[in-house]
Amino acid sequence: MKIIVIDGFTLNPGDLSWDDLKKLGPCEIYNRSTPCEKLQRCKDADIVITNKVAFDRETILKLPSLKYIGVTATGYNVIDIEAAKEKYIIVTNVPSYASESVAQAVFALLLELCNHVGHHSQTVKAGNWASSPDFCYWDFPLVELKGLTMGIVGCGRIGRVVAKIAHAFDMQVLGYDKYYTEVEGIQMVELEKLFIKSDVISLHCPLTAETKGFVNKELLSKMKSTAFLINTSRGPLICEKDLAQALQNGSIAGAAVDVLSGEPPAPDNPLLYVKNCYITPHIAWATKAARQRLMDVTVENTRAFINGKPVNVVSR
Repeated sequence: MKIIVIDGFTLNPGDLSWDDLKKLGPCEIYNRSTPCEKLQRCKDADIVITNKVAFDRETILKLPSLKYIGVTATGYNVIDIEAAKEKYIIVTNVPSYASESVAQAVFALLLELCNHVGHHSQTVKAGNWASSPDFCYWDFPLVELKGLTMGIVGCGRIGRVVAKIAHAFDMQVLGYDKYYTEVEGIQMVELEKLFIKSDVISLHCPLTAETKGFVNKELLSKMKSTAFLINTSRGPLICEKDLAQALQNGSIAGAAVDVLSGEPPAPDNPLLYVKNCYITPHIAWATKAARQRLMDVTVENTRAFINGKPVNVVSR
């Protein structure tokens, strides 16, 4: 079976190996592909491996040889699942490969909001400490996490790891999840109560028609003025215009996001210019350890499909 990796650079910018995938059959690997290149490169493919290159209904219908799409991510909203099922195309994802890395990033972002380490380091290098009349200084309020309440929206694998770390900081943990009513170590509450009671809110839910833009002006208005919002899940969960306004008028204390509604962002994205907002370029998942796990499971998913026993199937 012919294998096409349509956008392999993000998973493997050169520090991993495709060798195990290449052992499974004829394999062509492209670092990046434009929408125009996608159809040409995949026209004879039996197997396509994709991360962010979308396979909508129109694309799927134009690829008669396609039998399998392996998504190198946990989220698979780039695939028209209904179209794939109609064409009997198996679609798989890679669950849980980056749970620890994403949870680590949540606290990297949160600690930056609390301690502003990067900012203070820059001011020291700019000479502010050398010229200070005092032995220390700080430009922002410094926040201790002990005793604060962490609210987790989405209590799957990543949310549970976040809760575990929050407990290590001696935080209280609230949770909301559409599918779980009980989660060990997390007090489950309604969504509105979570936004009212939490000092920190971290989003870990999938992007669906129901969740798109659910963090809007109305929900943000429920938050404490001292609270922080963190998003390492999917950018479109947040109405960015509403969040920018809340940050600008001081309705909440700060936000830190690793994802945006458009990636790369448009120059007019309001979060790029608002105060008290940290933005990282969708890197929470991208530690080498996590990417190696992603590569390993991608290969195993592909091998299982070729052997007639597919696993991690999301197209049933």
